[in-house]
Amino acid sequence: MPRIMAIDYGKKRTGLAVTDPLQLIASGLTTVSTHDLIPYLKKYFAAEPVETIVIGEPKNLDGSATDATALVTECIRILKKNFPDIPIVKMDERFTSKMAFQSMLDSGLKKKDRQNKALVDEISATIILQEYMQRGKNI
Repeated sequence: MPRIMAIDYGKKRTGLAVTDPLQLIASGLTTVSTHDLIPYLKKYFAAEPVETIVIGEPKNLDGSATDATALVTECIRILKKNFPDIPIVKMDERFTSKMAFQSMLDSGLKKKDRQNKALVDEISATIILQEYMQRGKNI
């Protein structure tokens, strides 16, 4: 069974998470430089089948677009161009960074480790993927 991948897209870094082949568990995969995202995904997709990409959609508290929304829209355009056969689903990513930081606190990570923004991005992608899976993939 193919995996589902989640992307927490950022201007500098992009967090990635994937499901296991049975699509039961969401796990952080890595954080890559945004500049290297498409080459990384091409290599990953050559090795692992992915049926859906879930990408975090930044929104303000009132649901309006943020400054980062245009960046994500452009990323989606590039993803569709490079991977036309993989459906892309947008997920509201409000609070994922705060939830990621809280999960780092709850797991007892040291302050130095909690300051690792790449780890926050990877955990945020995992949270986006978990929310997608909990909603039954019917978004």
